[in-house]
Formats: sequence, C-alpha cells, structure tokens
Amino acid sequence: MDHYTTIQNKIITEENLQKTLENWRIEGKKIVFTNGCFDILHRGHVEYLAKAASYGDALIIGLNSDTSVRNIKGPERPVQDEKSRSIVLASLQFVTAVILFSEDTPYELIKKVQPDFLVKGADYKPEDIVGYDILKAKGGEVKTIELVEGHSTTNIIKKLK
Repeated sequence: MDHYTTIQNKIITEENLQKTLENWRIEGKKIVFTNGCFDILHRGHVEYLAKAASYGDALIIGLNSDTSVRNIKGPERPVQDEKSRSIVLASLQFVTAVILFSEDTPYELIKKVQPDFLVKGADYKPEDIVGYDILKAKGGEVKTIELVEGHSTTNIIKKLK
C-alpha cells in the first residue's frame, strides 16, 4: 500500500467508527482521545499530540469541522479546510485515527468513543474538560499536558498580518 493511502485510511467516518473501536478493543488497545481545530499544525501541536499518544496504544483525534471552527474562532477561520487538516494530522506516525465532528464540543463523539484516556492542554482544569464526566463514570483517566509556550495558531496568524 502506498503512503498516501495509508494516511487516507487513518481518516475515519462516523459510519466506521464503531468497527474501528471494536477492532482496537479486541486487540486490547488502550484508546487515547484528544480534540481540537489544529488549523495550522505547529511545534506545539506536534509535541502535545506525541505526548498524548504515549498514554495508550491508539490515538484518535476528534477534529473540528470547518463549520465548527467558524462557530468557535470566527468567520476568518479555519485557515486550512478540514480535508487538509485531516490529512496533515493523519500523516503523523503516532496518530492512529482522525475523525471530524461538527458540534462546538466533542461531547457526543467522546460518548461514542468511550476512550481510556482523555487528553487536553494544561490550560484546562481536568474537571472542566468536556467529557470529564464520561471518563470518570467508566473508570478512565483525564490527563493534561503542558503547552509549548509561544506556539499557537493565533500567534502564527498575528505574525503574518
């Protein structure tokens, strides 16, 4: 299989989510979930995602759709469309799967995934992280990761203006 097909196969849909999760669970994999816009992938994102992946065996990224990003960040965003953002994330070796969601938060997606670990940046208190209640109810863990100071999509955009 060529590399680009491998990348594309990591981008999953709601339709094949449950089968993918079932296969991972049969294999005994610990599932890690994180989410974000990942509009302009930068060093901070890569370090964060690599650390998140180390908590388990399969890292699934809930990626905000273009509509969701606009609702959260405003009409000028995203800079890159959802297909581009999906492909870039899926190309990272430690990313197992990427799935789009259209809501403002990934709460419903987290309910479907039922991950073993939920990871967000340390700019959040664990109990304030969307999905905290789901993980606690199932005995999962919520983890936070320190962000790389000075690295953000917003800062990159400001430099370009």
